[in-house]
Amino acid sequence: MDRDDTTLRVLSTSDLAGLDIPLADVVDTVEQAYRTLAAGKSDNPRKLTVKPTDGHSVAYAMLGRDGVRNVVAIKTSYKHGLHESRERQHYYTTLTIYDDVTGLPVAMMDCSRIGSLRTPAVSALLARECAAPNASTALVIGTGTQGRLALPFLLTTLPKLDRLLLSGTHPDGIAAVRAELARHFPDRDMELVSDLKAAARAADVIVATAGAHTPAAIEADWLRPGATSILVGHGLAPSALHRADRVIATSEAQMQVTGTDMADGDGKLPAVDLELPVIISGVSKARTAAGQRIFAYNSGLVVTDIALGHRFAQLALEQGLGTEVSLWK
Repeated sequence: MDRDDTTLRVLSTSDLAGLDIPLADVVDTVEQAYRTLAAGKSDNPRKLTVKPTDGHSVAYAMLGRDGVRNVVAIKTSYKHGLHESRERQHYYTTLTIYDDVTGLPVAMMDCSRIGSLRTPAVSALLARECAAPNASTALVIGTGTQGRLALPFLLTTLPKLDRLLLSGTHPDGIAAVRAELARHFPDRDMELVSDLKAAARAADVIVATAGAHTPAAIEADWLRPGATSILVGHGLAPSALHRADRVIATSEAQMQVTGTDMADGDGKLPAVDLELPVIISGVSKARTAAGQRIFAYNSGLVVTDIALGHRFAQLALEQGLGTEVSLWK
């Protein structure tokens, strides 16, 4: 990308909204980022976190380097109003990318769409690697940003799923889930469930994406043998983690930081058996027996944001999108 050293291209929410990228391409981009990290070619330090004592907000800073794309990037995330309902919260996230070959800036962008695609893509990769061989039923809990693309991404990595279940209570969210499924897989439909316990007992793969105020909490006893439960937001009780036969995480270090609500009475989390980059690399398998109940923790890694953000930046620059800001002039 040709750039000078005085300006920065800023890509807004609306700039990125019009960029179309197939779900399979998103999955491939994220998977490549994991492979590169597992090969030791990328860097993904532990995220920094600040949170006030009353818990009304939380902020993260994440630095990383993609050794295949040869870019360095910094992601920031700030959410305010954690005790409020979702519509009253304020959330801002940005990604700033630099070319590590030329030393010049690539772009600064709103990271919300990147996250809305990256997170369900990671869940779909976790499902692909952890699900039992005969998995046929998937249950998604929650209809927010992450819930709306969960089913299309699951079908991208597990095309043999033949029953799709949704647990949600917000009419607009439910309609949005149906719309996204119809847009990507027009020949498929999903069932809205009201009995979460019965749905959990029927599901081979569960993706919990609900918000912090959800009453949904699937217990370990509700899970069938061979079930894979993936935690993105909320919707799983701590027992689903502590009584799992295998625990998988995108990053054990990040799970220790962001997964404290799943801790036991002593404030502890169980050890992680494997991390997703190692599994993606083919060195080890997530599942070692068909009947194992697997818990997977999806906290995201900044290298996946960097890879996907760089792809978006390439597409945006090719189309002349964004605003040049004379930041260093």
